[in-house]
Amino acid sequence: MRRPTIMDIAKAAGVSKGAVSYALNDRPGVSKATRARILAIAHDLGWAPSSTARALSPGGRVGALGLVVDRPAHSLGVEPFFMQLVSGIEAELAATGMDLLLQVTEDADAELAVYRRWAAERRVDGVILVDLRVDDARVALVEDLALPAVVLGGPDGAGTLPCLFSDDAASMREVVHYLAALGHERIAHVCGPGDLVHSRVRSAAFERAAAEAGLHQAFTIEADYTGEAGTRTTRKLLARSDRPTALVYDNDLMAVAGLGVAREMGVDVPSRLSIVAWEDSVLCQLVRPSLTAVSRDVPFCGGEVARMLALAVAAEPLEPREAPRGELHPRASTGPRRA
Repeated sequence: MRRPTIMDIAKAAGVSKGAVSYALNDRPGVSKATRARILAIAHDLGWAPSSTARALSPGGRVGALGLVVDRPAHSLGVEPFFMQLVSGIEAELAATGMDLLLQVTEDADAELAVYRRWAAERRVDGVILVDLRVDDARVALVEDLALPAVVLGGPDGAGTLPCLFSDDAASMREVVHYLAALGHERIAHVCGPGDLVHSRVRSAAFERAAAEAGLHQAFTIEADYTGEAGTRTTRKLLARSDRPTALVYDNDLMAVAGLGVAREMGVDVPSRLSIVAWEDSVLCQLVRPSLTAVSRDVPFCGGEVARMLALAVAAEPLEPREAPRGELHPRASTGPRRA
């Protein structure tokens, strides 16, 4: 169906295009009664300003924020973290009348191309950067493009961009000391990709906490957040002659996959293996045994980063903000190490 135009409204109202423009933009030049009649006709016709027109207006705003997620599409659809994050962003934007433009890529260069295209076409007013990488090329790019941006992560590596971060190191320390108190000495940390800042932060915190607790057999192994990687990695770990007695996964998908492998290999959870997931979700609570997890208010983070980006778009000064720290929720998947 054809999009209604200002000319359609003018014909229906029996007025000039100029009068319609005055009424729709709340400018003087038409009477109060004529303005009300034009607005009513525009509403009945389903008229809405085009993003291109809004971008070319004096304010230069299109009323949309952008989010690019560089993850495999097949895994993104089942990863609760991003669904919760987007729900938090959408809830905040719905209250302000703004839209979210979401793009999924599977290549870092493709993601950079999206930001260049959005800036050139004035598709969005600003962008949210997630999964901050070591020496992240996106930071310099959006700075060069003068594209307002907020980083979910940091503060290290965020450059001059405002960011919303959480103290992952403190949460990881709590996890390691909890497992150590249960008597576990051989603990493996299954982390995300090593080029991600938060993966390095958690891995370094894991190593420090293990040293503090005197755990000389604790180590980290890299995966990629997918269930397939969680399955492969867990099989290798549980096939070792000195297999770990506790596993800490960097997301819920890998933890659920690891729980399935333990069942497949006849390793009882939690009497012979304890499991902790990062990012609590309904998946952690529905499986049996339910998974001990680090819980963060992800929808809140989504709403907060959207609020911060709206301020950045308005050229308001912003300092890095810290989100509430993740909390450890012990459940049935962790228990004392069996002698």
